[in-house]
Amino acid sequence: MIENPRALNEFEDRLSRTEGRLDARRAFALVDAMWREGVALGVLPPSDPMEGIETDIRLASILNSCSRKSSPS
Repeated sequence: MIENPRALNEFEDRLSRTEGRLDARRAFALVDAMWREGVALGVLPPSDPMEGIETDIRLASILNSCSRKSSPS
């Protein structure tokens, strides 16, 4: 649990300003490393990959509708 979310946000902001945007290669390397860590911890792959799919679909629908409404015309 994060005890001080404000400090974490400030740290992330400073880091993103100094590091800049991630290129695709580095982003995929991070995802790969996180996947390997999840496997090592025994939480990935999920035992039932379809568990929670309804929530994922609903969330995707909400996010997609928000991005359509906020895009410039």
